[in-house]
Amino acid sequence: MCARATNFAMQPNNPIANKNPSRLSCPCSKKRLNMDIHSIRGPLSLKSIWKAPLHQSPSGPLRFLIRSTLSLAGRKLVSCQGVEHIQPDHDPFILVLNHSQKLEAIYIPALLYYLRGGRVVHFLADWNFCLVPGVWFFYHYGQVITVSRKPAKPKFLNVFKPLFTSRQSSVSQARKTLEAGKSIGIFPEGTTNRHPTKLLKGYTGAAQLSLKTGIPVVTAGLTFPSKEGYKKIPEGVPFSVEFSAPIQPPRLPHDIGLKDIHQHHASIMQRLASLSQKTWTASEPRRP
Repeated sequence: MCARATNFAMQPNNPIANKNPSRLSCPCSKKRLNMDIHSIRGPLSLKSIWKAPLHQSPSGPLRFLIRSTLSLAGRKLVSCQGVEHIQPDHDPFILVLNHSQKLEAIYIPALLYYLRGGRVVHFLADWNFCLVPGVWFFYHYGQVITVSRKPAKPKFLNVFKPLFTSRQSSVSQARKTLEAGKSIGIFPEGTTNRHPTKLLKGYTGAAQLSLKTGIPVVTAGLTFPSKEGYKKIPEGVPFSVEFSAPIQPPRLPHDIGLKDIHQHHASIMQRLASLSQKTWTASEPRRP
């Protein structure tokens, strides 16, 4: 369940990061969440999941959905580092993650919701997964930004596309979300990549959004302690997450060009490669 980081038309640099969106104090209490502000050791206990203060969320159904999801996925968490970089007082930011298991698209947003005290990170995700029974509830209550580019399979299911997509492009929705002081999440590889040591080339949408809004990128590297011996990373194996310090976009004295975008994309993907214990080059393919 992922979406390509959509390309933008070229336009002048127009930072919105200096609009000083409202800052929220960190909701996490290390005593209540059984963690400090920097790291958390897994697995998550049922007690910590169901008693965590999620007061940033006004939605009862979403809180229940997240707690239920983490009751299953939380036992797979080995560790989580750099938690301080994704707290609500750092909003808005663009979160960029590697994507090795399909289920990450559900339990990583749930984990972020838990770590941020109920504050949502708005992920971009393909609309056609709404056709999978039960997934629509995650999209709806998780305030997912649906991307409409990818067709459904079989093709006749495309008749349902207007029910799950907005008339506004996902690019416009993502930018408005950032302008409102909220953070978004993107899987730049655009698909599930099970290779244990290499990232795909990726799409440049996160880099373009960052350059054109002035908003920083936080990378999140997912690693798998048991991956040794795997030719492909399977579903459901234990994982660790490490969040980076924000990558600030360069301030350019000229209109943004393709070279600027590719350079910023490269810096993001290289940081992501380091955190995910993989390698990345600009010559990698876009598909597994």
